[in-house]
Amino acid sequence: EPTVRTELMEQIPPIAIFLQESRPKFPTAFFEYLMPIVVRYLTDVNNQVRKAGQEALLILLEQDLVAQSDIENKVCPILLDLSAPDSDDEYKVEAVNIICKMASMLNRTTVEHMLLPRFCELCSDGKLFQVRKICAANFGDICNAVGQEATERLLIPKFFELCSDSVWGMRKACAECFMAVSYTTSPEVRRSKLSPLFISLISDTCRWVRQAAFQSLGPFISTFANPSSAGLYIREDGTLSIRPSAQDVNSNSCQPSNNRTLIASSTNAS
Repeated sequence: EPTVRTELMEQIPPIAIFLQESRPKFPTAFFEYLMPIVVRYLTDVNNQVRKAGQEALLILLEQDLVAQSDIENKVCPILLDLSAPDSDDEYKVEAVNIICKMASMLNRTTVEHMLLPRFCELCSDGKLFQVRKICAANFGDICNAVGQEATERLLIPKFFELCSDSVWGMRKACAECFMAVSYTTSPEVRRSKLSPLFISLISDTCRWVRQAAFQSLGPFISTFANPSSAGLYIREDGTLSIRPSAQDVNSNSCQPSNNRTLIASSTNAS
């Protein structure tokens, strides 16, 4: 019964945590018995079971309960298979969604070597606009996960494609994550490539795209500031914040207050 399998999946994370705390008594129980069930249910015929399996997997990754070998040898191959060009549409949409959510929880080498090539392929998926939209919505997180070099070499060309997609929702999603993408690149790339690209979004024929671009204008401009002097940085949740310098704090300068006002106004506008 699918309901039984769904209920089972919901119990996997707490059981895994218990086993982790009792590892001397159960050194291999999770890897031998529970992890194979999680992986198998990612391809279950029932979508509720698959959803429960995906949620369980993300919790396990977030709690750092999955071994690196299992990630590379069991989890990633399944997701790559489900997101293949000839995969079922429903499975592909689910796979790209979980790939994007996983990226921030895995080490950079694993993401870059195992998941990034497939993500780049999915950005150009001509069959399902839902797949491209998921890629566009999570583009900033992927850039942050792989770092500047891979972003500029592999992801920026794909970002250009998505920013000129025929579906306006794609372009709107790109405008919304523009700051996160810009923050991962070098000042030269921001100036020479991303600035003209942003102008195209702010001049888009669709008013929803233009509105999203104008809301991202302040945050995008902030990425041109020198972090060491302005104290601007991106939090883990993707929001822009400020870290006053020690000199400003000691001198009671009004500059941090002015910066906070600037960031607050940008945040409110966003």
